[in-house]
Amino acid sequence: MGKVKVFSDSTCDLPSDLIVQHQIGILPLYVLFNEVSYRDGIDITTPDLYKKVEETGKLPKTAAPSPGDIITAFKPHIDADEDIIYIGLSQQLSATLNNARLAALEFPEGRIEVVDSQNLSTGIGLLVMRAVDLAAEGLDIHIIADHIKAMVPKVETEFIIDTLDYLHMGGRCSGLARFVGSMLKIRPSIKVVDGGMIPAQKYRGTRAKALQGLLNTALADKDNISPERIFVTHSLSDDAPVLQEKLRKHTAAKEVLISQAGCVISSHCGPNTIGILYIKK
Repeated sequence: MGKVKVFSDSTCDLPSDLIVQHQIGILPLYVLFNEVSYRDGIDITTPDLYKKVEETGKLPKTAAPSPGDIITAFKPHIDADEDIIYIGLSQQLSATLNNARLAALEFPEGRIEVVDSQNLSTGIGLLVMRAVDLAAEGLDIHIIADHIKAMVPKVETEFIIDTLDYLHMGGRCSGLARFVGSMLKIRPSIKVVDGGMIPAQKYRGTRAKALQGLLNTALADKDNISPERIFVTHSLSDDAPVLQEKLRKHTAAKEVLISQAGCVISSHCGPNTIGILYIKK
């Protein structure tokens, strides 16, 4: 049994200190502005993304790493006798997972496990951190993969969208809905269900009201929250520490961590998006 190397992709939105501390492999997705390609989190940051959107008036395209990119990332670890478990962005949202499966075929059978998180952002990151915990216990990749697959439906992911502009530019919101939403100061919440995104609630009024609604939804489930960790994930929002402190006070979580959404996730949701993510018992 070889050493286990845990991989994810740049949409997992894990803080860089956790990635470095636990030596997590990250496959960067691509962000394309005017046919110029940037690696998410390497060649472009979230503030850079928003600046370019403001300058161009257009959202970028995003693209998955190719099977060749993934083979290049995996090969040194397989050669070093490390087995790999890759936990990636929902296959409903990206070709990254299928490309990882194709890449895995280029290596000896049984050396790589590919797991569909059926999630995004730190909904993936929560599963990645569980895989890190299990690898530290000395479990092999196949047992870890089985554990992670069982946890997939237990991940709760909900975000508040602060502006409908990015949903509109991305074709996910009509011009009329955007106009009405702006006039009535509507902030929708988006949940991840079965690997896809669905509208959950519409908060009308102040941002503080929307944030309290998001918090209330999580706290209503507090007795079912697995105690390992909760993430508050945001895209350039100043509100994360407030939610973090309230979750620390009102839940039994050992860790309430703040993370910033990367470029691929931010390109779909826009600035000031913020979410609470956790695994249920």
